[in-house]
Amino acid sequence: MSLASYHDIISASRGAFVPVGFVGDFDLPPSLFPHQRAAVEFALRAGSSAMFLDTGLGKTRAALAWGQEVVTRTNRPVLMLAPLGVTRQHKAEADEIGIDAVVSRDGGLQSPRIVITNYERLHLFDAAEFAGIILDESSILKSFSGQTTKRLIEVFKRTPYRLACTATPAPNDHAELGTHADFLGVMTRDQMLMRWFIHDSMDTGTWRLKGHAVRPFWDWVASWSRCVSRPSDLGFSDYGFEMPDLRMHRHLVAADRLAGRGEEKDGQAHLFRMPDMSATSVHTEKRLTCQARAEMVASIVAAEPNEPVTVWVETDYDADAIMAAIPEAVEVRGSMTPDQKEDRLTAFTTGAIRVLVTKASIAGFGLNWQHCARTVFAGMSFSYEAFYQAVRRHWRFRQTRPVDCHVVFADTEAAIWDVVSRKAGDHEAMKREMAQAMARAHRADVRLHSYQPQKLASLPAWVSA
Repeated sequence: MSLASYHDIISASRGAFVPVGFVGDFDLPPSLFPHQRAAVEFALRAGSSAMFLDTGLGKTRAALAWGQEVVTRTNRPVLMLAPLGVTRQHKAEADEIGIDAVVSRDGGLQSPRIVITNYERLHLFDAAEFAGIILDESSILKSFSGQTTKRLIEVFKRTPYRLACTATPAPNDHAELGTHADFLGVMTRDQMLMRWFIHDSMDTGTWRLKGHAVRPFWDWVASWSRCVSRPSDLGFSDYGFEMPDLRMHRHLVAADRLAGRGEEKDGQAHLFRMPDMSATSVHTEKRLTCQARAEMVASIVAAEPNEPVTVWVETDYDADAIMAAIPEAVEVRGSMTPDQKEDRLTAFTTGAIRVLVTKASIAGFGLNWQHCARTVFAGMSFSYEAFYQAVRRHWRFRQTRPVDCHVVFADTEAAIWDVVSRKAGDHEAMKREMAQAMARAHRADVRLHSYQPQKLASLPAWVSA
């Protein structure tokens, strides 16, 4: 057995990631910040990797630089998939830094350049044409059982170079990292779970890290990704990347406590509602408080008539009530065509629309709305990720003003806020673990690739004799 084969076996037993990318120096845009350049160089050497750069740290610019280098090295196009309303932003960013990119809607034959399109148009493209694939807002991989996730993994499993980009990898859901690793060809999700996780004894649908596996797991993640919450995570200056203040405002709407009169539970009627945390009870509560919440949202929006604002809703009936209460508002709804959605999202981005009403599932990912520092949630769900992503459309690096976030909910729904707040704490703890692992990996990477010997090694006399 050769020494190389032996090292391959040892690496496989440890779950180590083996880079399959490019070597040598890279011709990257000079406008890249040091943390962006470091992430791009790592991703190019890896071949298949993830960039987990927080909102406003320039992951789009870094992804475009990665794609351009793949195009140059292979003389083949690279496909970039993005959420609705984001493709035009990416094209403008590419133009700004001198990268050849085009937005395509028809999937026709492509010349060697970056081709940007929406996830909804993936079926129009032939994956075999492309040397590389970029998933923008790759948290779309969150649902492993989802058809979109399975299709992305299957369609691009033979694509030589793959890059997944998102600002919030797996908040409170480590298994999402498994779907990223699966897409990138690093390791299947099931293999990851069996190696480092155990089922939670209280909930067999939940996986948690084994106690002794915390550091090895995050070191493994760091071997195929870069997670950056701030440039200093990779040893660079944070100057110019300070976050503005986020001012949270909770608005409690008093619920009609008599609305539940006559309901029975365990054979006894209850004078006051006692909502539990089931999906059915939550939606029942939301319907009962829909009008009161819409009126509260309208008053918040009217208080600052010159400020652009996003209003996030959970349901269509919430959207209907808010549209009736705010006549100037424009809605982006799921039933609209992709072109209609994109046109309205772009209109808000350019300032042609002041009040936008939509759902986080539609516009909560990828869009850069630093021009807007006011956002209102017409209710809450238990999804911390949806809340976090929607807030980060505005509260991000490069936002120049404090961001006011208003959350409106009934006093009987206060438990939802408590759950989301707990998940936020869990997410911050997870990001700290990731940041520490990334710092260790980056230091090792710098030592490995920055060593430039200046003189020939001399052999001892007994060898040269």
